[in-house]
Amino acid sequence: MSDDAVPDVTASEPDEAGPEDLGAPTLEAALEALLIVAVEPMSTVTLAQATRRPVPDVEAALERLAGDYDRDERGFALREVAGGWRYYTRDSCSGIVERWVLDGQHARLTQASLETLAVIAYRQPVSRARVSAVRGVNVDGVLRTLQSRGLIEEAGIDPASQAILYRTTPYFLERLGIASLDDLPDLAEYLPDLAELDAVIDSVAAGE
Repeated sequence: MSDDAVPDVTASEPDEAGPEDLGAPTLEAALEALLIVAVEPMSTVTLAQATRRPVPDVEAALERLAGDYDRDERGFALREVAGGWRYYTRDSCSGIVERWVLDGQHARLTQASLETLAVIAYRQPVSRARVSAVRGVNVDGVLRTLQSRGLIEEAGIDPASQAILYRTTPYFLERLGIASLDDLPDLAEYLPDLAELDAVIDSVAAGE
């Protein structure tokens, strides 16, 4: 066998290695740690290679874990799907997950979200960098939140900077109970000269 050959992990052998070699207190703990960070199902062979344990031992440990979760009626289940193992929300808990997702859609916006939404409403179409310049903070996360709520949307590309532009949506008008952006309150009396304000914003957002 060449030096580059893959170790044979298919045969069951005495597990003489300790937790230090495994990198976890037990084989079950090691498998849980790997599966919880996996972004796609992991095969038994892959898990055996990662834990440096024989495939039969890993397969038996996975079956024990799956059985324990089912017997204890945990909120998650361990299933073998499409040739790999992965955690899934238990079917009996789908109600709480669905309620949490729906409630999140109706949760009140944070102060940061409201301020960002106001900037977009009054300055649209506007780029991320210009919104950041007005607020003085990074708004990437807030923009994603507003988009997921359906309150803003992309409005093309700025020809000069090639930055993505954002605007409010019809749903935004619906939520505010107004027919058009013309019905937004006039802020002119609370703002400095608009030409002067634009110059300041442009200088701050010049790096976009």
